[in-house]
Amino acid sequence: MEHAIVFLDRESVGADVRKPDFPHSYKEYDSTWTPEEIVDRLKGASIAVINKVPMRADVLKQLPNLKLIAVAATGTDVVDKAYCKEAGIAVVNIRNYAFNTVPEHVIALMFALRRNLLAYVADVRKGRWGEVDQFCFFDHPIRDIAGSTLGVVGYGAIGKAVAKRAECLGMKILPYDVFPQDGLVDLEMLLKESDVITLHCPLTPETKNMIGAKEFEMMKSTAILINTARGGLVDEAALAEALKSGVIAGAGFDVLTAEPPKDGNILLDLDMPNLIVTPHVAWASREAMQILADQLIDNVEAFVAGNPQNVVE
Repeated sequence: MEHAIVFLDRESVGADVRKPDFPHSYKEYDSTWTPEEIVDRLKGASIAVINKVPMRADVLKQLPNLKLIAVAATGTDVVDKAYCKEAGIAVVNIRNYAFNTVPEHVIALMFALRRNLLAYVADVRKGRWGEVDQFCFFDHPIRDIAGSTLGVVGYGAIGKAVAKRAECLGMKILPYDVFPQDGLVDLEMLLKESDVITLHCPLTPETKNMIGAKEFEMMKSTAILINTARGGLVDEAALAEALKSGVIAGAGFDVLTAEPPKDGNILLDLDMPNLIVTPHVAWASREAMQILADQLIDNVEAFVAGNPQNVVE
């Protein structure tokens, strides 16, 4: 049997994607967003490869030949998995590829915010350094990483990888997760005692806006919040207010509730050196993307061979 494979948003994967080792036809598109485009491009396809293309029930109902959705990411919230299960469409995802790239991004944000690097860089560019009499100036607080406490919300593979690196820097770790395991603390304790909080949770109805005004009030005024997971985990309006009013000291975000933010975003309206927003690139080192691309095709080949792997239930 020859499978028809269609990659709907190829530009999202900046790596070489090898040809699957079985009879197939293959088409790819840089990006695909509208339901009409999705249905038209997947007409007759048995395998859809996507990253962030929304695959909802109303679209899937129009694709009777579809047997597999191979997601080029770990998160699968763009796929209506309940409908896929009902219709016999397998969904597979990428796992264990970001053990280096995401933790390194988290650590980079943490150092930049704890040491107020953006504020000092901006001041130097404005000529502030040349205006003072001392050899340096201390307009912005600088706090050490060593001896501080890191709260890890979501203590899975990535959360543990971040914690391992943070321990090497001399940080104390407070881990929280909904899945029982040794050494966990409750969320309230984590919020109250952490100097840095990093989020590594999936976005579900239970985790949506899990960090809001109430949670910010629990945090130290010197604490920073880092989110490289999903934008919807945090109430962005509450975060903006917490930053403006000094309830917390800073935030580093790689994700927003709507991506790309074509209609703007409240966080992007803030011109504050203690807020860093990057465009969902924590996962995207060249090395990690190649691991992802190789595993993507491994998943497709395993499914066709009758031994599916990385299946999302």
